[in-house]
Amino acid sequence: MAKVMEGLYYSESHEYVKVEGNVGFIGISDYAQHALGNVVYVDMPDVDDEVSAGEEFGAVESVKAASDLIAPVTGVVIEVNEALEDEPELINQDAYENWIIKVELSDKSELDNLMDAKAYAAFCEK
Repeated sequence: MAKVMEGLYYSESHEYVKVEGNVGFIGISDYAQHALGNVVYVDMPDVDDEVSAGEEFGAVESVKAASDLIAPVTGVVIEVNEALEDEPELINQDAYENWIIKVELSDKSELDNLMDAKAYAAFCEK
């Protein structure tokens, strides 16, 4: 059973957002990394790029598939997780510790469109 963390926001495309103040840490869920298998590459945007809710911002490639990353919220990229450039497999080790990008949130009300942990766990069981 995939791990679902309380206190995060989840999208139907299996990205999560962890919010601290006006900053959102975006990554893929434990469910997503299990589904992908061994992650071999993470394609990330550049700092200062804008990401828009519902739109692609990168991709995660595994030995068996490539999956587009869909932004759960809109914002400006303030940091990318450079550790993933050399060690993309960190996502498999702990998907929640190893976020992909940090964004400054443009509109916190967008979080209302996402699922909480309980709703996401139920969604994954379908």
